[in-house]
Amino acid sequence: MFRRIAAFVLLVWVFGFLWFAVALPRPAGNERTDAVIVLTGGPGRIPRSLVVLRQRLAPRLLVSGVDPEVLPREFMQEYDVPPQLMRCCITLGYRAFDTRSNAVEAANWLQQRKARTVRLVTVDWHMRRAAFELGRELPKGTVMIEDAVRSHPSLQILFLEYHKLLARYAVDTWQRLRR
Repeated sequence: MFRRIAAFVLLVWVFGFLWFAVALPRPAGNERTDAVIVLTGGPGRIPRSLVVLRQRLAPRLLVSGVDPEVLPREFMQEYDVPPQLMRCCITLGYRAFDTRSNAVEAANWLQQRKARTVRLVTVDWHMRRAAFELGRELPKGTVMIEDAVRSHPSLQILFLEYHKLLARYAVDTWQRLRR
């Protein structure tokens, strides 16, 4: 009996990992939202969010997880952001240090601006966990569009992120069962 259960669990894990690795989230279309949130930490994320802002698919942008030593002028120079766009439309978020705190920072920022729709920009292999965390923090009724930046993750990155996602699901399930 134990072998059958272990084999079943292993099979579920293998097929789950294959799904996770092969069916990575994709970029979004041209849907308009009230705001765009980008999580720092990888190439292509911030440039993608700036494209969204410049195409007027969202009027405001939060860059969540900015290193406290990065000044707005350095950000403007690094990403070729004009001062007027920085002043009107971009907020640098310095409070987040991981995916969970990104979600809290983003949800608070969205709530202050009364945003009802949001575009989440992060890299494809990170999107599922980032969307899960943000979805837990958003006010009910807020619509989230996932806009994944394509990448070519290594097997190691996929393996690690898959297990982080499973652990997060397990913790969330455990917390709900204890209530």
